[in-house]
Amino acid sequence: MKKLKQFINYFTKFEKILWSVSVILILSAFIFLENNGVLTLIATLVGITALLFNAKGNPIGPLLIIVFSVLYGIISFTFRYYGEMVTYLGMSMPMAAVSLITWLRNPYKGKKSQVTVNEIKKREWIFLCFLSLAVTVVFYFILKYFGTANLIISTLSILTSFIAAYLTFRRSPYFALFYAINDTVLILMWLLASIQSLGYVSVIICFAIFLVNDFYTFVSWLKMQKKQAE
Repeated sequence: MKKLKQFINYFTKFEKILWSVSVILILSAFIFLENNGVLTLIATLVGITALLFNAKGNPIGPLLIIVFSVLYGIISFTFRYYGEMVTYLGMSMPMAAVSLITWLRNPYKGKKSQVTVNEIKKREWIFLCFLSLAVTVVFYFILKYFGTANLIISTLSILTSFIAAYLTFRRSPYFALFYAINDTVLILMWLLASIQSLGYVSVIICFAIFLVNDFYTFVSWLKMQKKQAE
């Protein structure tokens, strides 16, 4: 009972409200809108919970992202969004695993529940730009070969996902900002998918909620970085 109380108190009042409202909206979308199955619901709930822990810099976040990546990869396959499937199963999931190891190895003052925030230097940003461009070009031709739906948007999703995943591994606050940008791209992508099947409207709502949570995570990490520096 004591541990449960400590776990509940671990999150701020705002975080509890944000998570609760997110869950209510997700469940409402699943109940009242045409949806794409229970798998989409489970993936969304896992994803939103992962973001809650990410906002705290807790390694449980990357662990849940691994689970989410598998589920989302399966959902993407059903609509021939091979770019998303390849991105999450071949890139986001492995990098989330690496991030999990990195976060566990870099606890803040020995606290496993919070990672030490890292500051990316200018030289590494330049390296990331060239690396991201190279990865995106390679994936563009791979996705084109497999006949991926909405090729340009899928390629843009890979670019933003890769940058976000890299920055997560490097423990930079800007990982959340690039995930927010990626959420915007994904909202557009699934909006196009929903034109053919209203079952994907629930996925749009999912990423709209993710967008809000990722912005909160970004702000939370900036505060965490400032506090750790003090």
